[in-house]
Amino acid sequence: MTFRRTRCPHCKGKLEAGQRIHPDCIDGYAEAQAAKAERAEAKKARAAAKVERAETRRRKEAAKRQPQLMAEAQAAFNAFIRARDEGMPCICCGKPFEPMKPGGSVDAGHFRSRGAAGHLRFHEDNCFAQRKNCNRPGGTTYAAFRAGVVARIGEGRVLALEQDNGVHKWTHDELRGIRDHYRAALKELRA
Repeated sequence: MTFRRTRCPHCKGKLEAGQRIHPDCIDGYAEAQAAKAERAEAKKARAAAKVERAETRRRKEAAKRQPQLMAEAQAAFNAFIRARDEGMPCICCGKPFEPMKPGGSVDAGHFRSRGAAGHLRFHEDNCFAQRKNCNRPGGTTYAAFRAGVVARIGEGRVLALEQDNGVHKWTHDELRGIRDHYRAALKELRA
């Protein structure tokens, strides 16, 4: 059993027996239906474009090579270290950081360098906020850096760092995980 329509679909006025739409409303109803179809088509196109952008983003992420992933992971890690040590003095010289300096005034300096101990490049005990001039060659001495690190994390952890001479080859998945972990940690730290 079907119910007969009693109201005009366009103007919502009462219909007489046998009518499906008021004769005066036919043109307006057709225009409204065309506009509705156009909006639905535009919505479909936006959804398809969104899916295409997501697929492009996925393909670009899959095409990234190890150096690019390493750079992204290192940038995320360094940003986290800078935020973690915000408000603390420089690990080497003990001076406060200069605010509002063009290019920033803080580096994430590694106690054991990334070249000498690449397996420790993402170790939080091995990286601290440093003034830019302290992180440059000739900017600080190893003894001053070591004294600052010992004061911050303790002698035992420093000795563990100095004695860790392992080798590690970073995989794509590890680098993506490190990048995502430190981006989330930075967001949580700033919240």
